[in-house]
Amino acid sequence: MTRVVLIVNPFATAVTPARLAQVEAALGRGADVVTRQTESRGHAGVLAAQAAEEADAVVVFAGDGTYNEAINGAAGLLPFGFVPGGGASVFPRTLGLPRNPVTAAARIADALVAGRTQTVGLGRVNGRRFSFSAGIGIDAEVVRRVDARGRSDDGRRPSNLVFVTTLLGLVAGERGRLEPQLEIAGHGRAAFALVGWGRRPYTYAGPLPVRLARDGDGLSLVAPVRLTPASVPHVGVRFLRGTLAGADGVLTGQGLDGFQVRADRPLPLQADGEDLGDVDGAVFEAERDALTVLA
Repeated sequence: MTRVVLIVNPFATAVTPARLAQVEAALGRGADVVTRQTESRGHAGVLAAQAAEEADAVVVFAGDGTYNEAINGAAGLLPFGFVPGGGASVFPRTLGLPRNPVTAAARIADALVAGRTQTVGLGRVNGRRFSFSAGIGIDAEVVRRVDARGRSDDGRRPSNLVFVTTLLGLVAGERGRLEPQLEIAGHGRAAFALVGWGRRPYTYAGPLPVRLARDGDGLSLVAPVRLTPASVPHVGVRFLRGTLAGADGVLTGQGLDGFQVRADRPLPLQADGEDLGDVDGAVFEAERDALTVLA
């Protein structure tokens, strides 16, 4: 029988003992399931690497940060399944999986039984894989400040509203203005840079996917040259509508194989919502056919 390692973050928003038991039962229809829970940051990558040596597939029941760790631990070594367990769980939603964890697990079990997989691309930034988004500058600073708020007693991360208010507070702290502080090779200077994969959603605004690009297989780049008090509402609305690429005063690229970014001063960097620290620059690369997913 197919052997599956189920990696679980017990502190993820949607993970409860009862729901975990239901997910295990759903996967158990098509596989012999061994459950392993993460114990610290980075542990999912270790567990995924171990699973590649002893299992036929790995399924992750958690949020996007844990998905990212697991992908970096074993992408390309065995098929992956992703059960929504976080507040947003962007990546499984981009793969067409339902938001209900048990229903998603049942779909993954069906794929296991049928041997149904697909291969998808990933991005890399400074060697770190990301599945849907990376950013350098204000985007990553928002991630850092929201993370610093911690979680509620039941393990939930702050809501989308907190992300929005944090962003507005950052812009206000810069007196509503962000000047160019990045040099993006082959494109020009910008205030910050958002990078995703093709038309895969960069994030979600509630149920609505927010995309950087409408097409393209490879990296997508959107980098506003500057933010001023007059441009903030315009940039925000176009971002939510997925029409920021190609707007006046915005550097864009689609289907890119890679590019380099140099910062005038150390700036925050994030990948799939994970704070990667301050960097003087970043190398972005497209890694096509990097991950086999059960779908």
